[in-house]
Amino acid sequence: METVQHDYKQILQRIVAEIKSSRIQVARKITSATMELYWNIGKELSAQHLSKGYGAQVVEMLASDLQKEFPGTTGFSSRNLWEMKRFYERYCGESRKLQQSVAVLPWGHNLLLMSKCKNPEEIYFYATRSTELGWTRDVLLNYIKADTFSTREEQPKLHNFKETLPECLQEQAEEMLKSRYNLEFLGITKPILELELERRLVDKIKTFLLEMGKGFSFIGNQYRLVLEDKEYFVDMLFFNRCTRSLIALELKIGSFQPEYVGKMNFYLNLLDRQVKMPDENPSIGIILCADRNNVEVEVALQGSTAPIGVSEYSYLIPQKQIKELINNELSGNKE
Repeated sequence: METVQHDYKQILQRIVAEIKSSRIQVARKITSATMELYWNIGKELSAQHLSKGYGAQVVEMLASDLQKEFPGTTGFSSRNLWEMKRFYERYCGESRKLQQSVAVLPWGHNLLLMSKCKNPEEIYFYATRSTELGWTRDVLLNYIKADTFSTREEQPKLHNFKETLPECLQEQAEEMLKSRYNLEFLGITKPILELELERRLVDKIKTFLLEMGKGFSFIGNQYRLVLEDKEYFVDMLFFNRCTRSLIALELKIGSFQPEYVGKMNFYLNLLDRQVKMPDENPSIGIILCADRNNVEVEVALQGSTAPIGVSEYSYLIPQKQIKELINNELSGNKE
């Protein structure tokens, strides 16, 4: 009976994921069509060489007439028409790659990028991440404030995927793994126990899934495995649609220790034996530590037969943001 229930949950989970994926695709098509419309309107307004002074009356008339022509349709206010002009003029001279990246974003995201980002590289980074990871406008704003663009992937990714995964999966697993995970959203300001860290992540699982990256769905925490009447518990268990594999996550509040690899290897073997479906790829492990020694991790992973990555996490405000806050405070005191 327990096996039947488990199989049903797996089937339900996959069907729900397919429905959500389909809805996302429909929403993206609508967004793309809207952005193409706004681009063309902006192009028309730009061609008329309208300025805030000279063109104000023209734009006001356009806004009024468009709203009469399409009653109940939002987006044709005079302010938004000016933004469409700015949208076209901001990107018309940029690369095709950048144009395509912003063309699939919701309008609110584009307004945010135009007002907050300084250069094309930064805009492209946030635009592609928003699309790949499904960031909402508020989440995008938080990542911009945290200066994720400047602090991205400064550390190498440490794993043994080349030695333990089929060649066709290695690149996908590499893309799935991050070298560092930002847990600032937890609001932790003092040391806590591993179970407390896990509890907070579960409480904010939607935000954590966004930080984990593309294709993740949460299965459960303290996931129970049994072997020879003995129980074992995986801290957090996920499924990744891109790699089509179970992802076991172990949380460690201290520095990486070599023995963590052996424990994770054992969990992955159990998952492959008891939980993995026949059409799924080998389970992958992520050991998430507060700190790691790269050489120590590389040596420890050499003896593992299961695919494992070792990453760091941080729940502190980025150093650059701290400096800005300090400078702002000092400037305020001078006044």
